[in-house]
Amino acid sequence: MKIILGSNSPRRKELLSQLGFAFEVRTIEFDEYVNVKLPYRDIPKDIAHQKLKALGTTKSEDELIICADTLVFLDGRPIGKPKSAGEALEILTLLSGKTHEVITAVGINFQEKHLVFDELTRVTFDELAAEDLEYYIINYLPLDKAGSYGIQEWIGLVGISSIVGSYTNVMGLPTQRLHRELKNFIK
Repeated sequence: MKIILGSNSPRRKELLSQLGFAFEVRTIEFDEYVNVKLPYRDIPKDIAHQKLKALGTTKSEDELIICADTLVFLDGRPIGKPKSAGEALEILTLLSGKTHEVITAVGINFQEKHLVFDELTRVTFDELAAEDLEYYIINYLPLDKAGSYGIQEWIGLVGISSIVGSYTNVMGLPTQRLHRELKNFIK
């Protein structure tokens, strides 16, 4: 069986490699639809399902596809990826001193079998000074990250006071859960 990672995320590539898997990266352009009428917990699963369905049109019989979608939620409201440094500053200011949820949904497909699951992690930031936020944004350019931050970067080291749940989930791939689900899926 050949494993296909349906993501260009450098963090997902790194995490899947650390799990010991040999894989190929394959992505496909499609219009990602965010159904805001769904309960917020179901939005990442719906997007992961869309990705899985789109990638499924490109696979052969011996390929297992893994795709994922990570969203940050504050009080049940989705916080996306910032489009600018100013928007990143607004988002991080909003998260400062609060607890938010990070939900990653993972989709797996092999032949006619598919599975979509999600993992939730609660992350609490200390009150963060404006100069610290500006330093982070200038030096780490978090424009490709849900919630405007990477937990594995400087801001995670100095700004996160607690985390409840999977650390790698916040990075974009809940590795422990993925490993368990893949073992059960392949049986």
